[in-house]
Amino acid sequence: MTGVVISGASRGLGAALALRQAAPGTRLLLTARSAAALEAVAEACRARGATVTTLACDVTEAATLAAALSAFEAAGPVDLVIANAGTSAGTTPDGTPEDAAAAARQVAVNLIGAINLVGPLLPGMRARRAGRIGLIASVAGLRGLPDFPGYCASKAGLIGWGEALRAQLGPAGIRVTVVTPGFFDSAMGARFHGRRMLVLSQDEAADRVHRALAAGAPRAAFPWALALGLRLLGLLPPRLGDWAVRRMRFRVSPEG
Repeated sequence: MTGVVISGASRGLGAALALRQAAPGTRLLLTARSAAALEAVAEACRARGATVTTLACDVTEAATLAAALSAFEAAGPVDLVIANAGTSAGTTPDGTPEDAAAAARQVAVNLIGAINLVGPLLPGMRARRAGRIGLIASVAGLRGLPDFPGYCASKAGLIGWGEALRAQLGPAGIRVTVVTPGFFDSAMGARFHGRRMLVLSQDEAADRVHRALAAGAPRAAFPWALALGLRLLGLLPPRLGDWAVRRMRFRVSPEG
C-alpha cells in the first residue's frame, strides 16, 4: 500500500490534496488542529477507498507528531509527506504592524512545524532510498514584503530548507518538491486585504501541486508571472526593490 502523510489537512489546499491522494490501496495519515473538520475530510477520503488515520494536533507539538508518525510508519513505509500546515499574520486592517509574538508563531508553524513533520520520516526514506517530500511554501518567501515580515521569513526559511534537502537527498533517490504558490481561493487567502494578483481557484492550485508531486518536480511556482516578478525584484538594488514592494500593500485580518 502507498503511505501518505499530510499536515493542515482539515481544510483548504490540504484537504484538496488529501482527496486527490485518496484511493484504494492508499494509507493516509491526516493531521490538523481541528478534530471535527479533520474527521469530515477523513470520511470523504474513506469514501474514495483510502484507509485513513487522523491526528488532531498542532505541528509545533513535535513529540506528539513524532509518536504518531512512528506508529503510522510501523504499519508500512511512507512514500509521500506533504508539509502543508501554515498560519499567517501581518499588518492589521487598522494599520498596526505584527508584533514579535506573531512573527515567532508563524516561524514555529510554517518552518519548524514542517521540520517536525518531515524530520522523523527521513531515516526511513534514506534507508529505503525512496520517498517524496512536498513543502508548501509561498511566493512571499521569494522576496520580503513590508506588511507581513514574519510570514515572509517563515516561508523563505522553508524554501531554503527544502532546497538544501533536495540537494542532499537527491543522490539517495528521495525527491523534494518546493512549492511556492501565489494567491488562490482559501480561508487564509481571504484574510489578505489588498490587490491580490492572478488569483487561482483552490482546485486549480491543488491540481498544480498534485501534478508536481506526482512528477517529483524540484519546484512548482505559480502563477509563474508573479513568482518570476518577485524573483526579479530580489535582483534589484535594495533601495529600488524596497520602493517597488511598498507599492504592494496588504492588510491581514486576525486568524479566526
